[in-house]
Amino acid sequence: MNSTAPIYFYLTLFFFAFLENLFPPSPSDLVIAFGGSLVGTGKLDIFAAIFFSTLGSTAGFVVMYYIGFFLGRELIDTGKLKFIPMEKIKTVEGWFQKYGYGIVVVNRFLSGTRAVISFFVGLSELSIAITIPLCAISALTWNSILIIGGSLLGRNWKQLGHILSLYGITVGIFLSLLVVFFVVKYYRRRKHA
Repeated sequence: MNSTAPIYFYLTLFFFAFLENLFPPSPSDLVIAFGGSLVGTGKLDIFAAIFFSTLGSTAGFVVMYYIGFFLGRELIDTGKLKFIPMEKIKTVEGWFQKYGYGIVVVNRFLSGTRAVISFFVGLSELSIAITIPLCAISALTWNSILIIGGSLLGRNWKQLGHILSLYGITVGIFLSLLVVFFVVKYYRRRKHA
C-alpha cells in the first residue's frame, strides 16, 4: 500500500461522518465499521480512524446546529417545514429546553435522528460552548464502538451492519413506545383537567 493512501481512508471516514448529519440516512456507520476492519488488518491506525470520524461527526452536528440557530425559525415561520405541525415544533422545543444537553449526549446513539436533533438543538439556542464538547463525547463513544467492533470482526465486518440494523430497529421501537407513552400521558392529564 502506498504510504500516502491511508489519508484518503481517513478523509473518507470524516466525509461520511460529516455527511450523515446533513443528509440522513447515510451509510456512515457501515463506512466507519469498514474503517475499523482496516484497523484490524493493520492498514489504518485506530486513533487516527477514531479522530477523523469523530471530527466529521462533530463538524456535521455543528453545521446543522447553526442552520437551526440562524435559519430554523425562518424555515418554520415561512411554512417551509409543512410536514411538521407548529404545535409539534413547540413540543419538541420544550423537550430541548428541559432535556437539551442530555439529548446532545445521546444523539449519536439515536439512529436516524441525528440531523433532526442537531437542527433542534440550534433552534432551541442551546449554548454552542456546551454543545460541542457533549456532541464530541457522544461521537467519540459511538465511533469508537464502531471502529473497535469493525476491528475485532476484521474481514467479517459486514456482520456489524446486521447488528447495527437490529440496533436501529430496537431504538426506533423504543422511541415510538416513548412517544406513545407521553401522548397517552398528555391526553389523560388533559382529560382529568
